[in-house]
Amino acid sequence: MKFNRKWHEHYPSEIPTSMEYEKKALHVYLEESAKAYKEKKALYFMRKELSYNELFVKSKQMANYLQSLGVRKGDKVAIMLPNCPQAVISYYGILMAGGIVVQTNPLYTERELEYQLNDSGTSVIICLDILLPRVTKVKGNTELKHTIVTGIKDYLPFPKNLIYPFIQKREYNMVVKVEQSADTHVWQLIMEKAPSDYLEPEIDPVEDLALLQYTGGTTGHPKGVMLTHYNLTSNVEMCESWLYKTENGSEIVMGVLPFFHVYGMTTVMNLSIKQGSKMILMPKFNALDVLKAIDKQKPTLFPGAPTIYVALLNHPELNKYDLSSIKACISGSAPLPIEIQEQFEKVTGGKLVEGYGLTESSPVTHANFVWENRVNGSIGVPWPDTDCKIFKMDAIEEEAEVGEVGEIAVKGPQIMKGYWNNQEETDNVLKDGWLFTGDLGYMNEEGYFYIVDRKKDMIIAGGYNIYPREVEEVLYEHEGIQEAVVAGIPDAYRGETVKAYIVLKEGYSLTEEALNEYCRKHLAAYKVPRIYEFRKELPKTAVGKILRRKLIDEEVDKQTQESVTTI
Repeated sequence: MKFNRKWHEHYPSEIPTSMEYEKKALHVYLEESAKAYKEKKALYFMRKELSYNELFVKSKQMANYLQSLGVRKGDKVAIMLPNCPQAVISYYGILMAGGIVVQTNPLYTERELEYQLNDSGTSVIICLDILLPRVTKVKGNTELKHTIVTGIKDYLPFPKNLIYPFIQKREYNMVVKVEQSADTHVWQLIMEKAPSDYLEPEIDPVEDLALLQYTGGTTGHPKGVMLTHYNLTSNVEMCESWLYKTENGSEIVMGVLPFFHVYGMTTVMNLSIKQGSKMILMPKFNALDVLKAIDKQKPTLFPGAPTIYVALLNHPELNKYDLSSIKACISGSAPLPIEIQEQFEKVTGGKLVEGYGLTESSPVTHANFVWENRVNGSIGVPWPDTDCKIFKMDAIEEEAEVGEVGEIAVKGPQIMKGYWNNQEETDNVLKDGWLFTGDLGYMNEEGYFYIVDRKKDMIIAGGYNIYPREVEEVLYEHEGIQEAVVAGIPDAYRGETVKAYIVLKEGYSLTEEALNEYCRKHLAAYKVPRIYEFRKELPKTAVGKILRRKLIDEEVDKQTQESVTTI
């Protein structure tokens, strides 16, 4: 297939196929918005609000304090926080100081935390008070020199700030008392005393790293993805061009996606800061809390993941809340079932489209058009200045034909510099500027792209290639199914066999026999699941992506135990 950008034919006149990207440090967005929207609200958090000017000043204070601790250009500083004002202040403060942000999931175990801190060489960490015991336990085995500690109560309005410690004790059965010392630093004291002047380092946006973002590490150790200032700013500018009907200084963005995940970081935090939007910060996802926040705060943009939209649509009190303020949503992290897309659009009156990307691409590379022609079931088309090819699975140097399934490779200014301290893995996925994604897909005659599945998730049963996504789409069409995931589990006869894990809608009952009969009407016989397991919930990542690999590992462990018992 001769390479051409057929998808450009579908671009509306408002979206350029190519742009000139400003080569600036990422934190300059905050400086510019603080000047343009000085008194406009930047953050809303549990009834507490911060203006753009307040956010800018506090970020400068953090930059000053980090530099006073010895942080210099290129030093790594970890953020171990949920979505809260401190997470945004820390992020931009680190960048202003010349540091590299290392986003750390607050749910990490001690082992996971220790690995990431050592691999990155992090010297300072900013964390919640309830996470301090975990940090303290691993500190002696790492290069950590300083810990900055904050609490949710630090940015709660009166009297919530007084009540919260009692809530924390009830929920977590702990009260952590933090005292200032040579290596432990109290957030509130920093914000009370630190000056807002700092030494501005010279940043080369194209070469200098802004972020070390660790991948999930479902197989082997997580890898640190090196993203430069230019990687991140170019992806933000692409996102802005895609959402061309949005108005700078006027939008309200629902911040449910965690900022420690690159998807939430780019499409919620960084885009909002660039456009002068107001962010509604949600420290954790709770469907009822989100419904209430939408009803009261009237967000216009709502980046999310399919499991988030599923949870909202299936909440028993959905009809009590007005969601009509929502104009546009881009869904990522997992395939978006068509039924969910249509239901959510009906409830909100807004647009919900599927996008695609990876941590290694800052993250977005493709999306459907929000207001123009979209193709259901497709991830859409590449964003401006982003190229995409499908390479044959058995000959990765050869391009696949139109409609032929192969490995997706992408190229563009948002593609990572490589993996931190891991040249071998970098060379495995970066070839002549092309990022080989490990995802299987194809391009149709019109230039729209489709994901078939992860290369590693493809099931080979009895010699047949089976793509879990295809089976999952059929399952999601069943009126009684809320969530579904399909995995290939070991089978002595077929090599692998298809197993479906099902979460039913509340009040709905369904037997394996009835579900099997339903699947046989909609799938070829070899694709029909041989085993069904009904669960109350499915394991997920922080961004709501269902952990298929964890389910497979559970199955392997179970089969191993059964074998041992038999022997």
